[in-house]
Amino acid sequence: MLTDEERDEIIKEIAGHPTKRAACVPVLKLVQRRRGWVSDEIRDIAPLLEMTPEELDGVATFFSHIYTSPPGKHIISICDSISCWVTGYDAIRSHLLERLGIRPGETTRDGQFTLLPVACLGVCDEAPAMMIDDTLYTRLSPEKIDEALKKYE
Repeated sequence: MLTDEERDEIIKEIAGHPTKRAACVPVLKLVQRRRGWVSDEIRDIAPLLEMTPEELDGVATFFSHIYTSPPGKHIISICDSISCWVTGYDAIRSHLLERLGIRPGETTRDGQFTLLPVACLGVCDEAPAMMIDDTLYTRLSPEKIDEALKKYE
């Protein structure tokens, strides 16, 4: 259930867009900033945007950085663009899955990491790449991954 303050912020955000539906992603991000993720609130938000809960859930689940369940303390975004694929994505992905004990989209049991594949991190000349929170790691190898993860454990 939305608080009155959240509802007021959402209405203000909607007013800054040409249509109510056009505000759906900024509104989802607004709620996520306050709560950490967006879940049952979708039922309360959808009518404000003149959308069904199913339509809004479709938007929320389409975007990898809108969380519909509690994310880990640290978000690992692994690039799965063509540049990363041809420079060792399979080995990097396999190492991360084994090291973390999760599959893409999942969170480690201890709540420390959530692993999300992303379409591109924009560093094709330094592939393969991943980000942990806002820190970019490039030219990855299993050793570089282990070194990076140690900083967050």
